[in-house]
Amino acid sequence: MSVDWEEARELAYAAGRAAAGAAEPVALPDADGRTLAEPLRALTDLPAFPTSSIDGWAVRGPKPWRPVGRVLAGHVAPPLTDDGTCVEIATGAMVPVGAEALVRVEASTRDGDGLVSGEPRNGYVPEWRQPGEEAHKDEELLPVGTAIDPAVIGVAATCGYESLNVYPRPRAGLLVFGDELLTGGTPGAGRVRDSLGPQVPGWLRRLGASIDASAVAGPVQDTLDAHLTALREALSKSELVCTTGGTMHGPVDHLHPTLTELGAEYLVNTVAVRPGFPMLLARVPGPDGRPRFLAGLPGNPQSAVIALITLVSPLLAGLQGRPAPRLATVELTGEVRGRGGDTHLALARLDHDGRSATPVGHVGSAMLRGLSNAHGFVVVRPGTEAAAGDLVPFLPLPLVTGERP
Repeated sequence: MSVDWEEARELAYAAGRAAAGAAEPVALPDADGRTLAEPLRALTDLPAFPTSSIDGWAVRGPKPWRPVGRVLAGHVAPPLTDDGTCVEIATGAMVPVGAEALVRVEASTRDGDGLVSGEPRNGYVPEWRQPGEEAHKDEELLPVGTAIDPAVIGVAATCGYESLNVYPRPRAGLLVFGDELLTGGTPGAGRVRDSLGPQVPGWLRRLGASIDASAVAGPVQDTLDAHLTALREALSKSELVCTTGGTMHGPVDHLHPTLTELGAEYLVNTVAVRPGFPMLLARVPGPDGRPRFLAGLPGNPQSAVIALITLVSPLLAGLQGRPAPRLATVELTGEVRGRGGDTHLALARLDHDGRSATPVGHVGSAMLRGLSNAHGFVVVRPGTEAAAGDLVPFLPLPLVTGERP
């Protein structure tokens, strides 16, 4: 029996979360794209000492001030002990104990005797940062499950980290099923060009998995023995193996008998969604005691992508210790029909501010033209229709920032 689309996503996430690997330390430069396995905490106050925000003078007492030294970034400032004295100070330098104000160099003058005059800047912008202004020692800056990007790496470096404890990056593989598929040239004479072998690895990488060319194989011969051999090899190397095609029970569909031979447990076996309903997710015993996962993607290209973001996206989020993917809400600009008792995922483009979505054309399950012009899918729940002006859930494609303006 088909699983409700939302329930299928929840089952996939829970399975991944339960199978997430143990944390491992990774050097900061290599942490981009990984996920925090423990909270990021400040190792000291930020800043750790009073820090000048300007180039100018640290002064004490009434003007004019007699310069008694200079303090540069990276040096310890001696205290200012006498009224009427100052030190030249650089941006980022430690403000000396005893300083009462900072005067910008452009707001200062020096007389013939070298004495400094000027006025501290009035206003809400302070001229120096106080210890702990950004964070206090041991304060949690980012929680477990945060996706690490260059900004997170920068915060960690500022705190003094050399490495971060992160969840392992799941290894993925891809098996393309279908003797009828061409791997080169133009389609014709009853054969079609494989479009999933070249594109699925890119989607998997965007979802956080690690996959290289050696983990992609096919077309796999349409026999049970060939399927068994290919899947055993792929599962020995990867935590997740995606397959394309063969998810139904046609005369040359051997995926289900193969899963039976492997002792697999179905987590999801078909989903009440259109397009893409004949998708599946199974858990397979691994040789090291940890489970492996197989995601069966339908052979039609758009259906396969829907299976990826329905089952594989939440599974990989769970395996990486990330929060379950959430749906945004957008305003629909055109009508989208329902699909009876199934959830309908309809390709759509977002407007420039991401608040409204317009359905696109060329959306047959075997078509990719509509997919290449879309940012994701509007979600029409079972038994409903969607009209222009309705607020509907939106399932985004895992796109790189700046794509498809």
